[in-house]
Order: sequence, then C-alpha cells, then structure tokens
Amino acid sequence: MKLPRSNHSFTPVLIKKLLTIWMIALLWQHPAAAQTRLLTGIVLDSSTHLPLAGVSVSLPATGKGGQTDARGKFRVALDRRVHEIRFSTSGYAPVSVLVSDTTTGPLTILLSVSYGTLQEVVINKKKRYRNKHNPAVELIRQVIAHKEENAPAYYPYVTFDQYDKIRVLADRPPRIIADGKLFKRYHFLFTPDTTLVPGKSLVPAYLEETLTRNYSRTNPDRKKQVILGHKRVDLGEYIDMSGVSAIMNRLYEDFSVYDNTMLVFTLQFMSPVAKLGPDLYEYFIRDTVEEGGIKEVQLDFIPRNSQDLLFKGRMYILLDGSYAIRRVEMEASNHSNLNWVKSFSIAQSFEKGPGDRYYRSSSDILAYFSLVKNNLGFYGQRLVNVSHVSDSTLPDAVFHGLPVDTTLRSVPQPDSFWTHSRPASLSPSESQTYANTDSLVKMRSYHRLMDFATLLTAGYKSAGKFDLGPVGNFYSFNSLEGSRFQFGGRSNAKLSTRFFTEDYIAYATGDRRWKYNLSATYSINHKSIYTYPFHYIQASFLHDVRNPGQETTFAQDNRFLGSFSRGIGGKWLYTDIANLSYIREFGDHFSYNLGARYWLQQPAQSLYYIYQSSPAQSDTLSRLTTGQLSATLGWAPHQQFYQGRNSRQTITNQYPVLTLQYAVGLKGLFGGQYNYNAFHFTLSKRWYVAPFGYSDIRVNAGYISGNLPFPLLIIQPANTAFHYSFGAYNLMNIEEFVSDHYAGLNIDHYFNGFFFNKIPLLKKLRLREVVEGKLLYGGVRSENNPALNPDQMKYPLNDKGLLTTYPLGNQPYLEAGIGIYNIFNIFRIDLVRRFTYLDHPGVPTTGIRLSTGLNF
Repeated sequence: MKLPRSNHSFTPVLIKKLLTIWMIALLWQHPAAAQTRLLTGIVLDSSTHLPLAGVSVSLPATGKGGQTDARGKFRVALDRRVHEIRFSTSGYAPVSVLVSDTTTGPLTILLSVSYGTLQEVVINKKKRYRNKHNPAVELIRQVIAHKEENAPAYYPYVTFDQYDKIRVLADRPPRIIADGKLFKRYHFLFTPDTTLVPGKSLVPAYLEETLTRNYSRTNPDRKKQVILGHKRVDLGEYIDMSGVSAIMNRLYEDFSVYDNTMLVFTLQFMSPVAKLGPDLYEYFIRDTVEEGGIKEVQLDFIPRNSQDLLFKGRMYILLDGSYAIRRVEMEASNHSNLNWVKSFSIAQSFEKGPGDRYYRSSSDILAYFSLVKNNLGFYGQRLVNVSHVSDSTLPDAVFHGLPVDTTLRSVPQPDSFWTHSRPASLSPSESQTYANTDSLVKMRSYHRLMDFATLLTAGYKSAGKFDLGPVGNFYSFNSLEGSRFQFGGRSNAKLSTRFFTEDYIAYATGDRRWKYNLSATYSINHKSIYTYPFHYIQASFLHDVRNPGQETTFAQDNRFLGSFSRGIGGKWLYTDIANLSYIREFGDHFSYNLGARYWLQQPAQSLYYIYQSSPAQSDTLSRLTTGQLSATLGWAPHQQFYQGRNSRQTITNQYPVLTLQYAVGLKGLFGGQYNYNAFHFTLSKRWYVAPFGYSDIRVNAGYISGNLPFPLLIIQPANTAFHYSFGAYNLMNIEEFVSDHYAGLNIDHYFNGFFFNKIPLLKKLRLREVVEGKLLYGGVRSENNPALNPDQMKYPLNDKGLLTTYPLGNQPYLEAGIGIYNIFNIFRIDLVRRFTYLDHPGVPTTGIRLSTGLNF
C-alpha cells in the first residue's frame, strides 16, 4: 500500500527551523525550572501576634504547597508560574499574597480571626452512623488509649513557664452616645479596636497579664505555682479588681482537650477524647496530610445530641504511632443552652517536648457575651502560651509552702520585664487599655458615678471617711415592732487602716423601744476587715430583736424585703449579745476564729419560758443568760471571692468548704447559768456530673451535751420569707424543731437544661430545670425533753393550747421541690413540698419560692 505523500518535506532548512524553535522553548522553560527558589516566612495571629501552626500554604498556579510548622514558619518553592500564595486555616479569614520575581523573604503573614462558625460536617442522613467497623471511631479510641503517654498532665515531672493574657472588649456604643456631649469627657475610652473581630468596632475594657513558673509531679500528685509577674488594669477603690480577676479566671478555666471534662463558663463540657466520647460524639475522617515526613489526619467531630453540652470541631492526629493530638479547634454546638454566652471557640496546639512527650504549647479561648443575640455585648479572650518546658526530676523542697506563691504578685515589674516575657508585643489597642484606665480613675466625674453605682448595688453611700447604710435596712416592719426606722454606717480605710467601726441605731413604733449595735475592730494586717485574708480582733455589742434560730441571710441583708413573709407565729426574742473575736485567715484558705460570747435573751410577744413545778403551779422565766467560749476551724482550698463594699461574695467552684466548731458554755462566766459542750460540722461542695449538670451539696451535723432548756438547744433554721433559701428549711416554722443532736443533708441539682433542651419551646426560652431536697435527722435526749423530764422547761403553746415546738422523732424532716431557673436570664421559681410532720399546727405543705441569680 502506497502512502500519500506529505506536503511537508523534512529538508535541512526545515529541520534547522524546528531545532531552533525547540531550543528556544527549552531555553524558555529551563530558566523557570532553574530559577526555582525558596521563599520563607512566618504566619501570626493579627491580634496576638502568636505563631499559627498548621496553616495551609497553597500555590494555586501549581497545586502544590505545604503547612506552617509548630512555630508558624513555612517555606515553599516558587517558580515563574507562581504569582499568588494563599494562606488559610480553620477559624481565620484566608489571605492571598501576590508575589513576583523580586519578592524576597522572610514574609510575615497576619491572619485575622473569622467569627463565622466552623464549617458544618456534611452527613449522609440516609446512612445510619455506627461505631462498629468505623475507622474514625477506631482512631479516636487509639487517641483515648494513648492519653497517658501524650496528655500533658501525665508527665512524671514537669516544669514550665506560662504566660496568660485575659482581655475584655465591649461593643462600641451607638455614635449618639460615644460621640455625644453627655460623654464628651469619656471620648478617649471609645477609641475602637478593629483587629480582634474583623468588621466589629470594640472598646477595650479590661486587660490582665500573668507570668507564672509551674512545677508538677504525678506520684504523689503535687503542684506548685510561682507568680513571677502580674499586671492588670485598676478601676479604683469602687471595684474589687482581685475579685474581677477571680471571676474572669473562673469563667476562663485553664484546661486541656485531653481532660475528660472541661469547665467552660462554669458549665461542664464533655471532651471529644473523654472515655465516654465515642458514646456522645460522631467522628469523621476528612483528610490526611504530611508534614516533616509524618502523616496526620484531620478528624471532625459533632455531638450525637446537639442540645447537650458538647463540642463540634476538628482535631489533627499524628499517625506516627503516638496518636497524639497536634492541634484542635472546637466550639459549642449552636443548640447548646449557654444563656449569656452566645458563642465561643477554643483552639489549642501541642508540641513535642522533653522525653518525646507532648505539652500544650498554646491555647486561645474567645467568647461573645450578650443578653440578646446580635445585640450589644462584649468579647472575652484568654490566651495561654507555654515555654521553657523541662521534665527534670524535682526535689520535695520545690513543693513546700503554699500551692500558689504570690510573693511577687503585688510587686510592680518594670516594662523591660514584660517586654522580655511576652511571647508577642502588645497591640496598640492593648497598650492603650492601661493608659485609658489610668486616666479614667483620675476623673472626679468617674468617682461620683461609681459612688452612685455603689449605692444602688451595695446599699452604701460614701461620705468621706464613712459609708452610710445599708439603705435596705433604713425602713422595715414586723408584727412585734410595727414600723422600724434604722440609720447606720461604718468607717472605711480613709479613716484608718487599723481601726474600723460599724454601728446602727433603730427605733420601732410598735414596741416603742430603741435598738442599737456597736462594733470596733482592730486590723492586725493593715487591711480592710472585709478583705481576704482576715486578721483582726473585733468587739461588738448588740441590743435588738431576733427570731429564734432564724438564719435567713437575705432577710438580714435587706430588712425591708425580709419584712414580707408567711408569718412567724409571734415568736421573738429581745437579745443582748456581746462578742469578742480573734479571726485569722491564712494563704492556703485555712482559718480559725477564737471567740467569747455573752448572751442575754428575753422572750417576747407569744413566746414564753415556763417551768411547771406541779400541775397547779408554773414559773415563768423572764430571761436566760449564757457565757460561752468557742473555737472555729475552717478550710476552703482554692476558695475565691469577689470583694464587695460591705461583704465578700464567694465564687463557688468544685472544691469543698469545711467548718468545725467547738463551743463550751460555762456556768458563772459572764453570769451564765448553764454548762454545755457543743460541736458543729459543715461540709459544702459543688459536684459536677457531666453531662447532667451539677449538684450543690451541704452536709451538716451537731451535738450539744448538758441538761438544757429548749432555747439553748439547736434550733433548726426556718425560712419564712418568700425568697428561696438553700441553707434554711423553706417550709418549716420558726422554732418548730429543736435538737441536741442532728444530721442534715441539703442538695440542689441543676440540670442546665438537659431535659428542657429537648423540648423546642422550652429550649428556645433557654429555661433550665432544678430539683432540690432537704433531709434532717435528729432528736432530744430524755433529760432535755419536757415530755420525759417534768423538771425541764416546757415547749411553747399557741393560743389554742397546741404545741408549736417539737423534738425530731423517728422519722426525718423532709422537704423537696422542683424549679425552673434562668427565667429572663435572672429569675428562679421553685415549687416546694413538705412530706413529714404534716400534723403540726399551722405548717404549710407546699409553697412557691422566688430567687435571683446569674447563670452562664
């Protein structure tokens, strides 16, 4: 077969032209290959200037790229085809950088946090999720199985430095306020920060920095923290900055994803690598990448039930046989009942340290708080950076002394110290936060504003060296006194840091009697007697009225609101009480109180003290007098406070609070008429039970010896107000039960919306459920029971001749209830029912109680 002849013949001229074209093309392409070059740089967070690990560095022109290392550094090979480099990672807005032949490194790339939610995991609803034969579940089980080798908490010994930074920034108010004439003097405060949240103008409000050196060992478990430096804004005398710091650190607990449970904003979340993780989460393998010759897998996770306190996000797991987590990014589920917290995200990175074990190198928690979503609120951020990690053996001497050494906490460090200690320089906005605060506290208008705010919140009005109040006690009323008018106040540290006094005088129109209280305190440590740690001697004398055994703090703090009650049966005491106390608190939250007391009590209104010597003859006792010495020991590890103007508020955490008291009554001491020995014990604790919420538990017990009339026995505390009380019995009458030995248990369990979150309407209202119960056992020995000892003082009767005071019998006193809290984010309402001793006259069987509180 003859092939057709081509129109083109390969003549020497044509061959020469083809070779020339080929050579030109080769020469064109070869320089591109020959001119391949390395470009280096580092990727930083635009706000914190901390390095970002695991950032994707891609070259769209070639489809190649890489990732930043643990220190945020990268290196990529470029040729002439590359004109753009793209940087992206979860939680940050992507950035594209244009490059040319003249671009040289190293480059510094700043990524801004993106506050959109993490990308939703696409799930095939037609295919049921199963743990069995699921490679993602098998992988997470390996992570869980290797926690002891990888989790930072399992280092036999570890020493490291930790830098903490907490910031709070508020949404900038509307221009009519920020730029208006009313706040003209405060315009400098409204300079916006636009770096933390792109597109948002935020006003810096709080900044705190802490540098610590930390020591830890696992066997036996001991920890020691030495504060090397501490710096924060100071808003002056009206705000307890130490208390604010304690609250911020309570909200932003320090934790690791390796922990089984994590306290986030006082709520306990279950970790995706907890032992129960595979039963609570769904896991999905999304991608496998390689860095430094080691493969790592991206594992996404979501809650099985989106309403539970669980996370969604992704983690990066090393496939080098260690199954260690290199990085994790997670946030709360959109459907979690978080109340004030509208959103929050967590990012943690881990690096290999000494002994090929991993440690948490950085942590970033960012939250948005607001009463109403998409309304004005504020952002809070906690940044943690760990450095100088060592696993050297630590001697026992390192752990001597207090668990937290605060010797240097109050010592101002020079700017050079912080410049050297910070992992990254402060941003201009952060530096301005300190300067703005210093300017603010020097303004007289600020002091007038805070004085008015203190009057509204604490009830005291500053008057130079004295504070007048509390205003809630200026007027009240009750069945004995009728209308009661009271005026009082106290000195403050402006008068003296050694001597303090707190006094009041009152007059009632019903009984036409004057009442008063006088107290004088000498502060041994030159601190306010309301500030931790206490160390003072106090003498006081009270001449006033009291209800027997009533311990309703709410009513005492605000007599006017305490005036509204369900009735007390007319049982009152006119009392004279003189106290002398020596109180000492130590840095490890151990305390003791040594006291002496004189107590004169006179029954009033419908209360009588009667001895019946024979059926036809009775003797009425007009007064009882006791003289007592006491010692009280207290221990509250890791206890924190917010210091108010007239008291301090304990910030409840997961640690126990124990109190043990011994008191001895001596006949003849201060005119005392009786001998006795009394013991009282109390244990309080918050117990977290993830994912079912937490319980506030209180166990108390007491015993008193001696042959005593019922007013000197243990009178169980009754709450007659309509405000719910955790410490008192809400459906018990005044002086209804007396004991010379008893044991009680109080439990309030908060489910944090565990059930309501599964009901659409209740979930939308963010309501939460609570159950409570109070159980009391006790009794009265025969010598103190007038029914068995005819020589003993008789129990009081009402106007119908019926007993109103009883000993506890064979069955316990029991009341329990259910409630709803977080109503409008503040209110709580409880339905309480009493189950025993319902035959007593005038006792309520059910009741509705109200209370208020802030819950996250």
